[in-house]
Amino acid sequence: MKRILALGGVAAGLLASAAIAAPAHADSVPATNLANTNTAAKQVAAFWFGQAKANLVNATPYTAETTVSAKHVSTGGASADDKAGVVGSSGDQKAATGTLKNVNLPKTTGKVFFIGADHKPHWCSATSVQGQYKNLVATAGHCVYDTKSNAATLDKWVFIPGYYEGKTPWGIYVGKTAYTHYDYSVYEDGDRDYAFVTVYNGVIPTEGGTSGGKYESKLYDSKWDAYKAKKLLASDKTTALSKLDVVEVNKLSRFGKDTAVSVADFQAWNKGKNLTDPNGKWAWFTSASAPVSIDKSEYKSWTKDSYVSQDGTTLFWRVRKPGTQHDYLYFKRTFSAKLLKGYQVVGAKLSIGLKDVGTLGSNVGGQGLAYNQKIGTGIFEFGYPSGSHPDGNYAFSGKTQKWAYGKTFKAAAPSMKAEELVGIKSSFTGEGSIGSAWLYRYSNAKRLGYLNGVTIAVSDTDGNNRIDTNVSPYFDGETLAVYKTAAANWSGKIV
Repeated sequence: MKRILALGGVAAGLLASAAIAAPAHADSVPATNLANTNTAAKQVAAFWFGQAKANLVNATPYTAETTVSAKHVSTGGASADDKAGVVGSSGDQKAATGTLKNVNLPKTTGKVFFIGADHKPHWCSATSVQGQYKNLVATAGHCVYDTKSNAATLDKWVFIPGYYEGKTPWGIYVGKTAYTHYDYSVYEDGDRDYAFVTVYNGVIPTEGGTSGGKYESKLYDSKWDAYKAKKLLASDKTTALSKLDVVEVNKLSRFGKDTAVSVADFQAWNKGKNLTDPNGKWAWFTSASAPVSIDKSEYKSWTKDSYVSQDGTTLFWRVRKPGTQHDYLYFKRTFSAKLLKGYQVVGAKLSIGLKDVGTLGSNVGGQGLAYNQKIGTGIFEFGYPSGSHPDGNYAFSGKTQKWAYGKTFKAAAPSMKAEELVGIKSSFTGEGSIGSAWLYRYSNAKRLGYLNGVTIAVSDTDGNNRIDTNVSPYFDGETLAVYKTAAANWSGKIV
């Protein structure tokens, strides 16, 4: 589903001021683990680096978006809840004036990759933001939180600044913890569709490629219990296992229970061995009963020297009685084995040699944050637009970073619970542009500015089947509170 908004009315129509909202407190900012252990983070990195980066290369723009109807209204809308302010970037700058003919693209912009609700790899746009530990990424909330299947967060989440066709120039940064506004986490409020994510230090692969192994769970008595365990493993952020499945188990083990087995199974475990041998040396954890002498009347064949009972569990045979030509001795025996029987969860686990390349901010810098800015402010938008216009024209490939410039105006989209959005004129098409950074006072020399929005939807406002507007939540004091909570949390290294 593509989040294409139909914004009614004049694109530049402004909304009157809304009531001032109380800012969020740090203890009310929801925090959700993405990969909360080093082991999990290593597995996530291995997933994207492994198999010649096939999962990165094959990822597609995220399409779990919503088609909604939106409109401009004459009252209400986005407004400041306090004085305007900024939080410094990694290199503060003077205000840029107007548009620039040649824009130096920021190193902070990149793509976030994750597994979507369809269990396939996808990506959105995102940017590095300055924080206390230089480990912060900002993007759209629905590029972190799985609003389609209502899972907590999207799986195997990583940020790659400067990504291009499998290249990771500054490494991969595995997401650790995601922070968002309470109203988005609980109510999926479109006015708060943004997220700040702390990431571990970046990593690159060392020589030697990937390796891995098979994961096997404990044995479960019922298939239902095994599937329940599989579901828990799939949602466990400490394992990052893949290709999970439930299989029926019937195997030899010293921990198994002595169980009667068929002659066929016993022979399979003892290939090439004579099952009538009274002193046979059987495979580990298998055993045969001592041959039992039986009367001729119990033997059911006149022509065969051996046969298996109809139920498959007993071997009958005969041997010529010494010194005779037509008389036989008759025997039977049964077989057993120590068997583990039940159901097991199996899967794949990857490992890869990784090298630490330092913090995100140390490598690419971090944008500042601007909040409570007046409507009509000039904004540069940076992202990876992809997908077609409504008329089918593909203006952007999503492979390279693009930019747009516009002045903010008020917008609303009631059907997505968004009454206080801001928009800019932009031809960015929706799928790849979601999460694109809106930068206030962008310095072309320093390639830094202040994050003042993230693209959450696009719109054809004049009905000509061409995208002409992008929209974002309005960044206010409550956005600042979410940012501050996230920016104060350390991530550390994974290797």
